[in-house]
Amino acid sequence: MDVVLWILQILLALAFAASGVGKMVVAKERVRERMPYVDDFTQGQIRLVGFVEFLGALGLVLPWATGIAPILTPLAAVGLAVTMVVAAGVHVRRKENFAINLVLLAVAVVIAIGRF
Repeated sequence: MDVVLWILQILLALAFAASGVGKMVVAKERVRERMPYVDDFTQGQIRLVGFVEFLGALGLVLPWATGIAPILTPLAAVGLAVTMVVAAGVHVRRKENFAINLVLLAVAVVIAIGRF
């Protein structure tokens, strides 16, 4: 089970790190091409979400890998799960597809339960 959790942690961390960095460094106008929901948010809010996603990605891997405060890994997974619930809510409100949010939510919940 540990190997499965590590694989899930790494995959989820890569997904959130890529998404987070993209939101932090790319201008809102360019992000809009892939994510039309950004029209509902300011550039600062988008960067904040990106920063939260990036920190969550680090939290999924580093604490457990280093043994320094490993409780932060399941807490990061819970935080990312909450982020996906909020993201799904945004997509529902905009009548957009939110399936990917549910998949990421499910993976985060599996990690949280497995690591707690």
